[in-house]
Amino acid sequence: MGMGMGAARGGAGAGGWVPGERWRRVLFLALASVSFLISLILLFLSAPRLRLPSIAPSTAAASAIRRGPDAPPCLAYLLTGARGDGRRLLRLFLAIYHPRNRYVLHLSADAPDDERRSLANGVLAAAPAVGAFDNVAVVGDPTAGTPVGSSGLAGTLRAAAVLLRLHPDWDWFLTLNAADYPLVTQDDLIHVLSSVPRDLNFIDHTSDIGSKEPEKVQQMIVDAGIYLCISLIGSPWVILNRQFIEYCVLAWENLPRILLMYFNNVIQPQEGYFHSVICNSLEFRNFTVNNDLRFMARDDPAQTEPPFLSREHYGQMVDSGAPFARPFRENDPLLDQIDGNILKRWSHGPVPGAWCSGRKRWFSDPCSQWDDVNIVRPGPQAVKLHLYVNRTLEEAKSSSNSCRR
Repeated sequence: MGMGMGAARGGAGAGGWVPGERWRRVLFLALASVSFLISLILLFLSAPRLRLPSIAPSTAAASAIRRGPDAPPCLAYLLTGARGDGRRLLRLFLAIYHPRNRYVLHLSADAPDDERRSLANGVLAAAPAVGAFDNVAVVGDPTAGTPVGSSGLAGTLRAAAVLLRLHPDWDWFLTLNAADYPLVTQDDLIHVLSSVPRDLNFIDHTSDIGSKEPEKVQQMIVDAGIYLCISLIGSPWVILNRQFIEYCVLAWENLPRILLMYFNNVIQPQEGYFHSVICNSLEFRNFTVNNDLRFMARDDPAQTEPPFLSREHYGQMVDSGAPFARPFRENDPLLDQIDGNILKRWSHGPVPGAWCSGRKRWFSDPCSQWDDVNIVRPGPQAVKLHLYVNRTLEEAKSSSNSCRR
């Protein structure tokens, strides 16, 4: 894999190419560069968002947020759903909302505009802090939502570009689907991640594809030096640091753009693109943790997809210490159990945190008023999360199933 980066950086180790082959290679890289630059311009300039209604953002509120290495981390979330997922996406959003964080909500192109507007209206009605901190965007011109084909990856890169353009001050980029749900509060998560090096990337990956290879990945030599990287797949749900996202979106080297051209033509590119880029990048491959920080039940190892979670999984799920779990059915009673026992979320508002200063009454939301958003107050589940993250980091140091060198 080390050869891949050398080739992508400008042809190091490319001796032996005959003149005709060298010119074809140069022409391919030039076309790839032009194509990527055009795509990049479109990413930054043609990513409209729905304006959340009526309330102007507060400069004082936004400026009160401390940023930087000595401040609590800022998380940038991409929440995705398909037609009919508007209510699920709103519930997920309220379960993970915090004024310090950034959010992009994406309902796929098959969802009607009315559903997108209803989602935008619901966000502001349920979480008034959104209007003051201006930290939520609802994508107004979405891509298709199918996991098959290039549209899902295009939507993810587009959302990442929007977050870089609107809010270039976050630390990690997290992807969640309407079938996901948190098992910790944002106070818990921010508190634990405060002690984690911010150059790490949590991305589940493997090169042991086995029988899945013909179905998901078609091996093809796009460059003789990066052949091996195409054999990586993993979880499409990732937690990536801002520097790596900038590397993929801005692509100041050839590797991200060459692999993007390749993965635009595979069946499920989100299960291989980021994994292949990071494991073949000299700059980032030693900062990977081979875990996506999700709990999923694997009742039958032969199943390609995990089963829906139910109440029988509750104890195992909570004891795992993982910050997120999937997949859940819409309005499953298990979600109410998580809201009541772990998140302490009630009514139709966000999960209360240290930032909420209002009184908790049956007719009022404590998060309709707020105080210092730089303070977090971890709860009991933070202890399990801390142990889970520490164990994951220790395994990353000793595991051979990683792209670290």
